[in-house]
Amino acid sequence: MRLCRFRRADDADARARLGFVHGDQVSEIPEPVATGLAALIEDAEPAARLADLAGQAELRRISLGSVTLLPPVDAQEVWAAGVTYERSRQARMDESEFSASAYDRVYAAERPEIFFKALPAKVSGPGDPIGVRADSRWTVPEPELALLMNAAGRVVGCTIGNDVSARDIEGENLLYLPQAKVYRHSCALGPWLVLGATEAEVRSWKVRMDIVRAGECVFSDATSLSRIRRSFDELAAFLFRSQDLPYGACLLTGTGIVPPDDFTLRPGDEVLVEIDGIGCLRNPVVTV
Repeated sequence: MRLCRFRRADDADARARLGFVHGDQVSEIPEPVATGLAALIEDAEPAARLADLAGQAELRRISLGSVTLLPPVDAQEVWAAGVTYERSRQARMDESEFSASAYDRVYAAERPEIFFKALPAKVSGPGDPIGVRADSRWTVPEPELALLMNAAGRVVGCTIGNDVSARDIEGENLLYLPQAKVYRHSCALGPWLVLGATEAEVRSWKVRMDIVRAGECVFSDATSLSRIRRSFDELAAFLFRSQDLPYGACLLTGTGIVPPDDFTLRPGDEVLVEIDGIGCLRNPVVTV
């Protein structure tokens, strides 16, 4: 089941709504059911509850092309797990001799690297810009599976994420990680949430990234989500350890696709991230 947040073109108050995506149409979830994601994901079986609702014939159907899709989070903070793929471990070691041993150790350590990424209001949605810092010479997109969890830390759905990163800033000193990772337009999510898929099913999917520049694809690569080293429940448990996240959270699970060291994003590029079973997230690149 695909659940989206969207805004109708005919909405005078530009209010965010929830709906089911069926092909090229959105079925709007009526109020008071659609009081926000936080309430929906607290249900014992949100996928089953929403599946019953989706079967109602009286739901209003709207063309997908006539709505604006919004990031599939409303009150949920976005966090991220790092160095969960062998490819990411090697890339981080290559970018910084100073921090190489830290990245090497955390890959195999019991405790994963988990860091704050974005407040929900700062997340870019489908078609929104992602940013290159004006003080960075080497910025890359990081295509990732993103997990949506409720307030109890239970994984209830997934979407596509882009953890944009200034690798030169991070590589200069590991303590600069927040500046390399957390800035305006550094996080994108979308196009919608997929509910009801098991971890085994999700791990059978592939993630692909294409970067288009002046109409030409200048980078393309793919990998399998089965390469994520840690289980979804393990990552969720560490995120919620000693934490209060009353609206739930969205967790980026790391990247296994890393462009070559001589590649950097440029303003005007477009980044496309596709995951089997979810869809495609597109974002243009701007300077921030």
